[in-house]
Amino acid sequence: MDQASRLRGAVRDLKAEASNPALRNRGMMRRNQSPKTIRVISVTSGKGGVGKTSVVANLALALCRMNKRVLILDADLGLANMDVMLGLNPRYTIQNVLKREKRIEEVIVTAPGGFKLLPAASGIQELTELDNGERLFLLNELDSIQDRFDVLLIDTAAGISSNVMYFNFAAMEKVVVVTNEPTSLTDAYALIKVLNNKYHQKRFKVLVNSARSASEADRIYRNLGLVADQFLGSPSLDYLGWIPYDKMVPASIRQQQMVLQRYPDTPASKSFVSLAEKLMGKEEEQAFAGDIRFFWRRLLKV
Repeated sequence: MDQASRLRGAVRDLKAEASNPALRNRGMMRRNQSPKTIRVISVTSGKGGVGKTSVVANLALALCRMNKRVLILDADLGLANMDVMLGLNPRYTIQNVLKREKRIEEVIVTAPGGFKLLPAASGIQELTELDNGERLFLLNELDSIQDRFDVLLIDTAAGISSNVMYFNFAAMEKVVVVTNEPTSLTDAYALIKVLNNKYHQKRFKVLVNSARSASEADRIYRNLGLVADQFLGSPSLDYLGWIPYDKMVPASIRQQQMVLQRYPDTPASKSFVSLAEKLMGKEEEQAFAGDIRFFWRRLLKV
């Protein structure tokens, strides 16, 4: 059976399940019997330049050191940079998957530290706006490998494009990265506003990056929360924590290494370890979070 046939069959099954309570209950029982579901976490920002990709890479390494099987999806599909940050030169990218030239397992590469990367392409404009068929095909490919991983980290592009909204909507856990720059806060608010008003997403985790102190990070979080409460009302913004400003972070990026890998004893590196532990400590609250087939049912309703 070819990939297109598998995809049509999967979508047909999901539509049948969504319309038939008995099938839906059996589907839920089948997923609940699965020993473990993959955690799918999007890391997003609204504004570029806030250190989001660095956060994802270092978080992946920290999780990997906790014996988690981690896959990063570089979801900046037309302007990839995760592979550059990690010093990798992948032969194939997600473009080859979407063009049906390669299966997803043939494209995934191993990054320093042992986690895996599904690299995006660079300079391919048509990948910046996927159509519904391409999105479903990509999720079908991800579904085929989800049992091999414990955590899928989605490094979204900046902005509020349809691709950014799509990947944030697909992830049940959304981490919004902000800094002390006013434009970072306004763009993060804009992202949350669109996800709240148009896609009915109500829960977000806020991570303050490159803060000078705990009090500064707390002030940034509170300012964002006050604006969201005043103008949006319903979203829940949970404070995930903060990563301190650390001159070793840009130094490691210039060396195409993660700060946790190159300078493991710096304040930022220790914060990434704490961040990973905090995220995994909430695992029991997210028992249903990573079922990619569950995402399909949501996406079919969009």
